[in-house]
Amino acid sequence: MSRVRAGRLAISFCTPFLAATSLAQPVVRTADPIKHGLNDSDFPRTIKVTDNVYTYEDFHAGAEKFTTTNMFVVTEDGVLVADGQGSAAETQALVDAIRTVTPKPIKYVVVCSDHGDHTAGNASFPAGVTYIIHPTSKAILERSPNGWKPPASAMLVSQQHSIKLGGENIDILFLGRAHTGGDLSVSLPRQKILFLSETFLNRVFPAMRSAHPSEWLKALDRAEAMNADIYIAGHGFTEQGPVSNEEIRAYHRALEAVIAEATRLHRTGVPVEDAVRQANWREYASWTLASSQGPIAIRRIYAELNGQIK
Repeated sequence: MSRVRAGRLAISFCTPFLAATSLAQPVVRTADPIKHGLNDSDFPRTIKVTDNVYTYEDFHAGAEKFTTTNMFVVTEDGVLVADGQGSAAETQALVDAIRTVTPKPIKYVVVCSDHGDHTAGNASFPAGVTYIIHPTSKAILERSPNGWKPPASAMLVSQQHSIKLGGENIDILFLGRAHTGGDLSVSLPRQKILFLSETFLNRVFPAMRSAHPSEWLKALDRAEAMNADIYIAGHGFTEQGPVSNEEIRAYHRALEAVIAEATRLHRTGVPVEDAVRQANWREYASWTLASSQGPIAIRRIYAELNGQIK
């Protein structure tokens, strides 16, 4: 048994369970589908992780191809979905994919990230679902001039909430501010699975437009201390248990390296726009989105170091 505490958070994993999965394939350390040996025609795709846990991967909008990944849990009494996709059509495709797996209704949708690539299509979820969301994310989405807004009936989770669906215990967790101010994660204690949404970007350069950099590191500390068998990222591919453990730690090192490089430049008095040009990302320069997200990361870390992020 392992236990981690963060504020009021207290989670235990007992009786590990890891079913045979459909993930058996050579491991390629990349978020790039082509380098991963996949073609456009392979997406969107549904991956069986364990008996009743699946991920759904579709392409993220933009010039550089990588996946936006959701998780759904099938039980006798219904389905819980973690995150949506970035448009009504893409989220409808997710809903249709779930229907090919089970006739059970979608009961819960967890808004793990409030960014549009995970929420803009939420209107395609069936009427009557219960949305679960962090108060910070709810406020952000309510103020947004575009896209989906959470209903007044949404369930708010500021630290931890446990639900039981069809005999499956499911924990909704706030591990701390990370990629956004209201990142939620979904833990399945029986299978030791942790869906981290955008707290974990598998081989995708740390994206920081609304991040809390130093707090993000602490959120990853808490996630890794839970000793899950499978960590599922909100972007990048779904990996087998041992590989997923290696990849969350690789991402943690990447985040540390990006923060360290920006901090080094800040401490030596390099102006922020010069730092954008001078930053040396070393091995992480080849990660997906490095060219576009590197400058954003520099500016965001400078803002945190200057006390401008509250």
